[in-house]
Amino acid sequence: MKKVAIPVTNDQLSEFFGTCNHYEIFEIEKKVLRSYVLEIPAETDIMELPGWLKENGVTDVITFRVNRKIISLFASRKVNLFVGVPLGNPKHLIDKYLEGRLESDKKIIAEITQTEY
Repeated sequence: MKKVAIPVTNDQLSEFFGTCNHYEIFEIEKKVLRSYVLEIPAETDIMELPGWLKENGVTDVITFRVNRKIISLFASRKVNLFVGVPLGNPKHLIDKYLEGRLESDKKIIAEITQTEY
């Protein structure tokens, strides 16, 4: 089973991870959406969010931009990140995820990590 978290602001993927109204967490089993919940973390420190998501069973996070330090926190917790995903409705994004058509944007990753594309 996978749990996919999407940071949401105004019913759209939030532009920056950690600066959202809430997280929509989708539970997926064998490529079938089983449930979905809306969660508001008690944690206010952005550096605590990867741990909070992992404690909630999240295996994957879909985001547009994320702090470079946050990437390593997710990696250390073995949480997959999709970075640079175009802003859009969370349900549309999860459909693309289920279809295997959701990909990270290499240009955005290069900007965040300051590496050559």
